Amino acid sequence: MGNACGSTPATDTRGGIELRGSRRGMRARSQRKMTASEEELLHRQALAIAIQQTQLSQRFEGSMSRRIGSTSSRRRELPDSLANAKPLKLSQLPLQLEHLETKKIILVHGEGFGAWCWYKTISLLEEVGLDPIALDLRGSGIDNTDPNTIANLADYSKPLTDYLQSIPDDEKVILVGHSCGGASVSYAMECHPKKISKAIFLSATMVLDGQKPFDVLSDEVSLHLLNADSMELIARMILKSERCLQDIALAAASMRSIPLAPIMEKLSLTSENYGTVRRYFVQTLDDHMLSPDIQEKLVRENPPHGIYKIKGSDHCPFFSKPQSWHKILLEIAQLP
Repeated sequence: MGNACGSTPATDTRGGIELRGSRRGMRARSQRKMTASEEELLHRQALAIAIQQTQLSQRFEGSMSRRIGSTSSRRRELPDSLANAKPLKLSQLPLQLEHLETKKIILVHGEGFGAWCWYKTISLLEEVGLDPIALDLRGSGIDNTDPNTIANLADYSKPLTDYLQSIPDDEKVILVGHSCGGASVSYAMECHPKKISKAIFLSATMVLDGQKPFDVLSDEVSLHLLNADSMELIARMILKSERCLQDIALAAASMRSIPLAPIMEKLSLTSENYGTVRRYFVQTLDDHMLSPDIQEKLVRENPPHGIYKIKGSDHCPFFSKPQSWHKILLEIAQLP
Protein backbone atom coordinates (compact mmCIF):
# COMPACT_ATOMS: atom_id res chain seq x y z
CA MET A 1 0.00 0.00 0.00
CA GLY A 2 3.07 2.18 -0.12
CA ASN A 3 2.91 3.81 3.29
CA ALA A 4 4.97 1.51 5.48
CA CYS A 5 6.94 3.40 8.09
CA GLY A 6 10.59 3.86 7.26
CA SER A 7 13.61 4.85 9.31
CA THR A 8 14.19 8.33 7.92
CA PRO A 9 16.71 10.21 10.09
CA ALA A 10 15.02 12.66 12.40
CA THR A 11 15.13 16.31 11.45
CA ASP A 12 14.18 19.34 13.55
CA THR A 13 10.79 20.50 12.32
CA ARG A 14 10.75 23.48 14.61
CA GLY A 15 12.63 25.89 12.36
CA GLY A 16 9.68 27.81 11.00
CA ILE A 17 6.94 25.23 10.58
CA GLU A 18 6.14 24.65 14.23
CA LEU A 19 3.72 26.94 16.02
CA ARG A 20 3.78 27.38 19.76
CA GLY A 21 1.52 29.74 21.61
CA SER A 22 3.76 31.25 24.26
CA ARG A 23 6.39 33.93 24.69
CA ARG A 24 4.94 36.59 22.40
CA GLY A 25 1.54 38.08 21.67
CA MET A 26 -1.29 38.53 24.12
CA ARG A 27 -0.81 38.74 27.88
CA ALA A 28 -2.12 35.94 30.06
CA ARG A 29 -5.81 36.25 30.86
CA SER A 30 -7.03 35.69 34.42
CA GLN A 31 -10.68 35.17 33.51
CA ARG A 32 -12.02 31.63 33.33
CA LYS A 33 -13.48 32.28 29.86
CA MET A 34 -12.24 34.29 26.91
CA THR A 35 -14.15 37.57 26.75
CA ALA A 36 -15.55 38.91 23.51
CA SER A 37 -12.94 41.68 23.40
CA GLU A 38 -10.10 39.20 23.92
CA GLU A 39 -11.41 36.92 21.20
CA GLU A 40 -11.71 39.94 18.91
CA LEU A 41 -8.08 40.86 19.62
CA LEU A 42 -6.94 37.32 18.85
CA HIS A 43 -8.86 37.43 15.59
CA ARG A 44 -7.29 40.73 14.60
CA GLN A 45 -3.77 39.59 15.45
CA ALA A 46 -4.03 36.34 13.50
CA LEU A 47 -5.70 37.98 10.51
CA ALA A 48 -3.16 40.81 10.42
CA ILE A 49 -0.27 38.33 10.46
CA ALA A 50 -1.88 36.23 7.72
CA ILE A 51 -2.54 39.21 5.46
CA GLN A 52 0.97 40.55 6.02
CA GLN A 53 2.50 37.23 5.09
CA THR A 54 0.29 36.94 2.02
CA GLN A 55 1.47 40.33 0.83
CA LEU A 56 5.10 39.41 1.42
CA SER A 57 4.95 36.07 -0.33
CA GLN A 58 2.25 34.13 -2.13
CA ARG A 59 4.23 30.97 -1.27
CA PHE A 60 4.09 31.62 2.50
CA GLU A 61 7.86 31.69 2.90
CA GLY A 62 7.56 34.04 5.86
CA SER A 63 7.15 33.25 9.51
CA MET A 64 3.39 33.31 9.99
CA SER A 65 3.13 29.90 11.59
CA ARG A 66 5.97 30.34 14.04
CA ARG A 67 4.21 32.23 16.78
CA ILE A 68 0.55 33.25 16.85
CA GLY A 69 -1.75 34.26 19.69
CA SER A 70 0.09 33.47 22.89
CA THR A 71 0.13 34.04 26.59
CA SER A 72 2.88 34.77 29.09
CA SER A 73 4.27 32.22 31.52
CA ARG A 74 1.55 32.94 34.08
CA ARG A 75 -0.99 30.13 34.36
CA ARG A 76 -4.72 30.22 35.05
CA GLU A 77 -5.87 29.27 38.54
CA LEU A 78 -9.34 28.95 40.03
CA PRO A 79 -10.11 31.98 42.25
CA ASP A 80 -10.55 31.23 45.96
CA SER A 81 -14.07 32.66 45.86
CA LEU A 82 -15.10 29.91 43.47
CA ALA A 83 -13.21 27.06 45.08
CA ASN A 84 -16.32 25.64 46.74
CA ALA A 85 -18.87 26.59 44.10
CA LYS A 86 -20.98 23.75 42.69
CA PRO A 87 -21.35 22.44 40.14
CA LEU A 88 -17.96 23.18 38.61
CA LYS A 89 -17.23 22.41 35.00
CA LEU A 90 -14.09 20.43 34.25
CA SER A 91 -12.64 23.27 32.18
CA GLN A 92 -12.95 25.60 35.21
CA LEU A 93 -10.88 23.38 37.48
CA PRO A 94 -7.10 23.70 37.74
CA LEU A 95 -5.33 20.79 36.10
CA GLN A 96 -3.40 18.40 38.30
CA LEU A 97 -0.38 18.55 36.00
CA GLU A 98 1.69 16.12 38.04
CA HIS A 99 -0.85 13.36 37.35
CA LEU A 100 -0.87 13.76 33.57
CA GLU A 101 0.96 11.21 31.48
CA THR A 102 2.03 14.04 29.18
CA LYS A 103 1.50 17.79 28.88
CA LYS A 104 2.53 17.88 25.23
CA ILE A 105 -0.31 18.07 22.70
CA ILE A 106 0.54 17.95 19.00
CA LEU A 107 -2.07 19.63 16.78
CA VAL A 108 -2.34 18.38 13.19
CA HIS A 109 -4.36 20.51 10.77
CA GLY A 110 -6.69 19.31 8.05
CA GLU A 111 -6.62 19.74 4.27
CA GLY A 112 -5.79 23.24 3.06
CA PHE A 113 -5.16 24.54 6.58
CA GLY A 114 -1.91 25.03 8.48
CA ALA A 115 -0.57 25.47 11.99
CA TRP A 116 -2.15 28.93 12.04
CA CYS A 117 -5.69 27.52 12.42
CA TRP A 118 -5.04 26.40 16.02
CA TYR A 119 -4.36 29.86 17.45
CA LYS A 120 -7.35 29.86 19.84
CA THR A 121 -6.70 26.28 20.98
CA ILE A 122 -3.03 27.04 21.67
CA SER A 123 -3.86 30.09 23.76
CA LEU A 124 -6.44 28.24 25.87
CA LEU A 125 -4.21 25.19 26.43
CA GLU A 126 -1.24 27.26 27.52
CA GLU A 127 -3.37 29.10 30.07
CA VAL A 128 -3.88 25.84 31.98
CA GLY A 129 -0.22 24.79 31.82
CA LEU A 130 -0.19 22.39 28.88
CA ASP A 131 2.35 22.41 26.06
CA PRO A 132 0.59 22.63 22.67
CA ILE A 133 2.54 22.41 19.42
CA ALA A 134 1.07 22.84 15.96
CA LEU A 135 2.96 21.60 12.91
CA ASP A 136 2.65 22.50 9.24
CA LEU A 137 2.43 19.35 7.18
CA ARG A 138 4.29 19.44 3.86
CA GLY A 139 2.85 21.86 1.35
CA SER A 140 0.79 23.56 4.09
CA GLY A 141 1.06 26.78 6.05
CA ILE A 142 4.50 28.28 5.48
CA ASP A 143 6.09 25.07 4.21
CA ASN A 144 6.98 26.10 0.66
CA THR A 145 6.66 22.64 -0.90
CA ASP A 146 4.46 22.61 -4.00
CA PRO A 147 1.38 20.54 -3.00
CA ASN A 148 1.32 19.02 -6.49
CA THR A 149 4.72 17.40 -5.86
CA ILE A 150 3.65 15.54 -2.70
CA ALA A 151 3.57 11.91 -3.81
CA ASN A 152 2.22 10.04 -0.80
CA LEU A 153 1.02 10.21 2.79
CA ALA A 154 4.49 9.54 4.20
CA ASP A 155 5.84 12.60 2.38
CA TYR A 156 2.90 14.76 3.45
CA SER A 157 3.18 13.64 7.09
CA LYS A 158 6.97 13.88 7.33
CA PRO A 159 7.06 16.93 9.65
CA LEU A 160 4.91 14.99 12.13
CA THR A 161 6.79 11.69 11.97
CA ASP A 162 10.15 13.49 12.07
CA TYR A 163 9.04 15.31 15.20
CA LEU A 164 7.95 12.08 16.90
CA GLN A 165 11.20 10.38 15.93
CA SER A 166 13.20 13.26 17.40
CA ILE A 167 11.73 13.08 20.92
CA PRO A 168 13.19 10.72 23.57
CA ASP A 169 11.94 7.14 23.65
CA ASP A 170 10.44 7.61 27.11
CA GLU A 171 8.47 10.72 26.15
CA LYS A 172 4.85 10.59 25.00
CA VAL A 173 2.50 13.06 23.34
CA ILE A 174 -1.22 13.41 22.66
CA LEU A 175 -1.96 13.64 18.94
CA VAL A 176 -4.90 15.66 17.64
CA GLY A 177 -5.93 15.37 14.00
CA HIS A 178 -8.57 17.50 12.29
CA SER A 179 -10.42 16.45 9.13
CA CYS A 180 -8.01 14.74 6.69
CA GLY A 181 -5.27 15.32 9.25
CA GLY A 182 -6.71 12.20 10.85
CA ALA A 183 -4.94 10.17 8.15
CA SER A 184 -1.59 11.64 9.18
CA VAL A 185 -2.36 10.88 12.82
CA SER A 186 -3.26 7.28 11.93
CA TYR A 187 -0.04 6.95 9.94
CA ALA A 188 1.97 8.34 12.88
CA MET A 189 0.26 5.85 15.23
CA GLU A 190 1.44 3.04 12.99
CA CYS A 191 4.99 4.43 12.88
CA HIS A 192 5.50 5.52 16.51
CA PRO A 193 2.83 3.93 18.73
CA LYS A 194 4.98 3.90 21.87
CA LYS A 195 5.40 7.67 21.75
CA ILE A 196 1.68 8.43 21.56
CA SER A 197 -0.38 8.50 24.74
CA LYS A 198 -3.74 9.15 23.05
CA ALA A 199 -5.01 10.07 19.60
CA ILE A 200 -7.94 12.46 19.17
CA PHE A 201 -9.82 12.60 15.87
CA LEU A 202 -11.65 15.92 15.55
CA SER A 203 -14.29 15.44 12.85
CA ALA A 204 -11.50 13.52 11.16
CA THR A 205 -10.93 10.72 8.69
CA MET A 206 -10.46 7.85 11.14
CA VAL A 207 -9.89 5.22 8.48
CA LEU A 208 -9.66 1.44 8.64
CA ASP A 209 -6.76 -0.67 7.44
CA GLY A 210 -6.76 -0.66 3.64
CA GLN A 211 -9.04 2.38 3.41
CA LYS A 212 -8.34 5.71 1.71
CA PRO A 213 -9.10 9.01 3.50
CA PHE A 214 -11.06 10.06 0.43
CA ASP A 215 -13.35 7.05 0.92
CA VAL A 216 -14.95 8.56 4.00
CA LEU A 217 -15.61 12.02 2.57
CA SER A 218 -18.89 13.12 1.10
CA ASP A 219 -18.49 12.87 -2.69
CA GLU A 220 -20.53 15.97 -3.39
CA VAL A 221 -18.72 18.23 -0.96
CA SER A 222 -15.32 16.77 -1.81
CA LEU A 223 -15.76 17.40 -5.53
CA HIS A 224 -16.81 20.97 -4.87
CA LEU A 225 -13.72 21.48 -2.74
CA LEU A 226 -11.37 19.94 -5.27
CA ASN A 227 -12.80 22.05 -8.10
CA ALA A 228 -13.07 25.32 -6.20
CA ASP A 229 -11.00 28.14 -7.70
CA SER A 230 -11.03 30.35 -4.61
CA MET A 231 -9.73 29.84 -1.09
CA GLU A 232 -12.53 32.11 0.13
CA LEU A 233 -15.09 29.80 -1.48
CA ILE A 234 -13.49 26.78 0.19
CA ALA A 235 -13.40 28.60 3.55
CA ARG A 236 -17.08 29.53 3.29
CA MET A 237 -18.00 25.95 2.42
CA ILE A 238 -16.18 24.58 5.46
CA LEU A 239 -17.03 27.31 7.97
CA LYS A 240 -20.79 27.68 8.12
CA SER A 241 -21.21 29.40 11.47
CA GLU A 242 -22.37 33.03 11.35
CA ARG A 243 -19.92 33.77 14.15
CA CYS A 244 -16.97 32.83 11.95
CA LEU A 245 -16.86 35.74 9.49
CA GLN A 246 -13.45 36.83 10.74
CA ASP A 247 -12.17 33.27 10.66
CA ILE A 248 -13.42 32.92 7.10
CA ALA A 249 -11.32 35.97 6.21
CA LEU A 250 -8.34 34.47 8.00
CA ALA A 251 -8.79 31.12 6.24
CA ALA A 252 -9.24 32.75 2.84
CA ALA A 253 -5.93 34.58 3.31
CA SER A 254 -4.08 31.57 4.67
CA MET A 255 -5.38 28.34 3.09
CA ARG A 256 -3.46 26.61 0.32
CA SER A 257 -4.22 24.09 -2.38
CA ILE A 258 -5.06 20.59 -1.18
CA PRO A 259 -2.49 17.87 -2.06
CA LEU A 260 -4.48 15.01 -3.57
CA ALA A 261 -2.07 12.06 -3.38
CA PRO A 262 -2.21 11.65 0.45
CA ILE A 263 -6.01 11.41 0.58
CA MET A 264 -6.12 8.97 -2.33
CA GLU A 265 -3.70 6.50 -0.71
CA LYS A 266 -4.75 3.37 1.16
CA LEU A 267 -3.41 3.13 4.70
CA SER A 268 -1.74 0.05 6.11
CA LEU A 269 -2.65 -0.15 9.81
CA THR A 270 -1.87 -3.03 12.16
CA SER A 271 -3.26 -4.08 15.52
CA GLU A 272 0.33 -4.40 16.83
CA ASN A 273 1.04 -0.70 16.28
CA TYR A 274 -1.95 1.48 15.40
CA GLY A 275 -4.22 -0.73 17.45
CA THR A 276 -2.33 -0.19 20.72
CA VAL A 277 -3.03 3.56 20.93
CA ARG A 278 -6.21 4.75 22.64
CA ARG A 279 -8.42 6.67 20.20
CA TYR A 280 -11.11 9.28 20.87
CA PHE A 281 -13.47 10.80 18.33
CA VAL A 282 -15.03 14.27 18.61
CA GLN A 283 -18.17 14.72 16.53
CA THR A 284 -19.27 18.11 15.16
CA LEU A 285 -23.04 18.11 14.86
CA ASP A 286 -23.55 21.00 12.42
CA ASP A 287 -20.81 19.92 10.03
CA HIS A 288 -21.31 20.48 6.29
CA MET A 289 -17.96 19.00 5.28
CA LEU A 290 -17.98 15.68 7.14
CA SER A 291 -21.65 15.18 7.90
CA PRO A 292 -22.87 13.80 11.24
CA ASP A 293 -24.07 10.69 9.39
CA ILE A 294 -20.60 10.04 8.01
CA GLN A 295 -19.08 10.63 11.45
CA GLU A 296 -21.51 8.13 12.96
CA LYS A 297 -20.50 5.62 10.31
CA LEU A 298 -16.82 6.16 11.11
CA VAL A 299 -17.21 5.44 14.81
CA ARG A 300 -19.52 2.53 14.12
CA GLU A 301 -17.11 0.81 11.74
CA ASN A 302 -13.95 1.66 13.69
CA PRO A 303 -15.06 2.07 17.33
CA PRO A 304 -12.84 4.40 19.40
CA HIS A 305 -12.37 4.29 23.16
CA GLY A 306 -14.54 7.37 23.63
CA ILE A 307 -16.90 9.60 21.67
CA TYR A 308 -17.61 13.28 22.37
CA LYS A 309 -20.06 15.62 20.63
CA ILE A 310 -20.06 19.39 20.09
CA LYS A 311 -23.53 20.80 19.45
CA GLY A 312 -23.86 23.63 16.96
CA SER A 313 -20.32 23.22 15.66
CA ASP A 314 -19.35 23.42 12.02
CA HIS A 315 -16.35 21.51 10.64
CA CYS A 316 -13.90 23.69 12.59
CA PRO A 317 -14.83 23.91 16.29
CA PHE A 318 -11.43 25.45 17.05
CA PHE A 319 -12.92 28.51 15.31
CA SER A 320 -16.66 28.31 15.97
CA LYS A 321 -16.79 26.57 19.38
CA PRO A 322 -13.33 27.05 20.93
CA GLN A 323 -14.47 26.76 24.56
CA SER A 324 -16.51 23.57 23.99
CA TRP A 325 -13.62 22.01 22.07
CA HIS A 326 -11.16 23.12 24.78
CA LYS A 327 -13.25 21.50 27.52
CA ILE A 328 -13.32 18.17 25.68
CA LEU A 329 -9.59 18.31 25.00
CA LEU A 330 -8.87 18.87 28.69
CA GLU A 331 -11.14 16.01 29.69
CA ILE A 332 -9.42 13.57 27.34
CA ALA A 333 -5.96 14.76 28.43
CA GLN A 334 -6.82 13.89 32.04
CA LEU A 335 -8.14 10.41 31.32
CA PRO A 336 -5.88 7.74 32.84
